Amino acid sequence: MSATAILITSLIAVGVVVAAGVFAVAWRRGPSASPIVGEFDRKAAKRDSSAKTKTEPEPVHAEVAAPAHEPITIEDDRIEISATEMGVTRRKFLNRALLGVFGIGFLGPLGISMVAFMWPKLSGGFGSKINVGPIADLRSKVVPGDGTIHPLFVAEAQSWLVPMDGALVPGSSFEGLPVVAGADGGDTGLMALWQKCVHLGCRVPECGSSQGFECPCHGSKYNFHGEYDSGPAPRNLDRFALEVDAQGNLIVDTGTVLETPRAKIKTIAYPQGPSCL
Repeated sequence: MSATAILITSLIAVGVVVAAGVFAVAWRRGPSASPIVGEFDRKAAKRDSSAKTKTEPEPVHAEVAAPAHEPITIEDDRIEISATEMGVTRRKFLNRALLGVFGIGFLGPLGISMVAFMWPKLSGGFGSKINVGPIADLRSKVVPGDGTIHPLFVAEAQSWLVPMDGALVPGSSFEGLPVVAGADGGDTGLMALWQKCVHLGCRVPECGSSQGFECPCHGSKYNFHGEYDSGPAPRNLDRFALEVDAQGNLIVDTGTVLETPRAKIKTIAYPQGPSCL
């Protein structure tokens, strides 16, 4: 899934969740969610004001009995309402809004990105089988005929195409693996080496003068068959499974990565000239 598709999917998902949240809040409030109002009781307000400003009573003589006052009763006009009638309070609304913003703005895109990252690519792009063209044309570019090797970089497959004589496969670290294609009938076969260094994943460029691959990050070196020569790399360069279809096109299966140990006997000499590092 491309970055554009992920962004569009995220925006659609956010819009759906926001709409669902607005609908849920409106539904919970219901038709009875009207403002809570009441009538102002002027008589009670006046009585309360008089009670506050009333001065201390005058001393009462022993022989005169103080007049009896009737107890003041305050009418309570408040009416209790249920939680359903009350609806959503301001605090509940703010709490739900905060959770909604956090969930939609952070957890939603994070979840979508994780699903997009883990979702398998069923067709097209890196991680699937890629048709890189007629093997005869590719072979002529990799082995021009002057005795040197010119690795061909295929960007969509993230790999270097290099030649491999089929007679060298038996007894090598590649024996029994589908890493060489087009070597039938005495033709020179091809291998697809992953561009990534097996040490820490740096992109490994070719070195024409030494006829090998040399990692600029930590100095690991490989010959043009991707066999380990020196440096901190633990094994040979990884490579992809290959096949040739009925039309003679080379198919690189970038979803099948094959690892091989350091070669005890190398199939090609290295270095054959000055190093590029």
